Amino acid sequence: MAADKKLVESVNRLKKEKNAVILAHVYQRGEVQDIADYVGDSLDLSRKAVQTNAEVIVFCGVQFMAETAAILNPNKTVLLPDKNAGCGLADMATSQQVARIKNRNPGLKVVSYVNSSARVKAVSDICCTSANAVDVVNSLSSDSVLFVPDRNLGSHVAENSDKLIQLWDGYCYVHEKITVNDMMEIHDEHPHAEIIVHPECIAPVRHLADFVGSTSQMSRYVKESAQKEFIVGTEDNFVYRLKADNPGKLFYPVHTLCDGMNTILPEKIKWLLEKMENKVRVPEKIRIKAKIVLDKMLEVL
Repeated sequence: MAADKKLVESVNRLKKEKNAVILAHVYQRGEVQDIADYVGDSLDLSRKAVQTNAEVIVFCGVQFMAETAAILNPNKTVLLPDKNAGCGLADMATSQQVARIKNRNPGLKVVSYVNSSARVKAVSDICCTSANAVDVVNSLSSDSVLFVPDRNLGSHVAENSDKLIQLWDGYCYVHEKITVNDMMEIHDEHPHAEIIVHPECIAPVRHLADFVGSTSQMSRYVKESAQKEFIVGTEDNFVYRLKADNPGKLFYPVHTLCDGMNTILPEKIKWLLEKMENKVRVPEKIRIKAKIVLDKMLEVL
């Protein structure tokens, strides 16, 4: 569904007035993606947040993503369209828990998935996204790694690394709920479709797939593939992006949505730019420490 034309015009006018840029994750509703200046996954948007000359960043995503933008851009105003746009996965680890384990194991390197709070990042050694998690872990000099907080992405990394990886017992409910039976039922209806899934899915689903990767990696895979049909094992709104970028191909979602992502509406973006509220702030002491691990992440291609 497209956003109202007058609303879009108002948003564009306000963006110009406030020197703002709108960043939207690919799990956002289609009408939000349509009015964004940039649409991408966590790594793409982290880079865009650094590169933009805008004074105001409207981050259409969840809390930890807006925090990441604020950490990387201390002199810019970062706004979150809905202050209740949270991430259940990020809530599954606290900095106190991570620091306690790290202190008990001096040789242990903590890799925090970007889907974590600023405070967890601040007590980590390096951060990663689903796109570069394997490369980040393999770049470490230590053989002993604590991967926080997603156990499924962590197990995917372990399958592609010689490191000894300790998994945190966290998960993304959006991906955890996707089952082999779900995938096979859809495949029975569309037998010529390839199965592509996000590494936050459980291992049996990943092992069933023809391709496993982040949303940016899935986008590239689909674009370069001669295949015409795909079953997409991740948040359903990603299918909107795939359809927009690949008009000659067919995509079948698995019917799983992120509550936090779906709280954001075009009307909230307009209200946000009018009121300039919901500013995302990270305490400076935490920001400095978290920025170090994010900078390390951005160095790993």
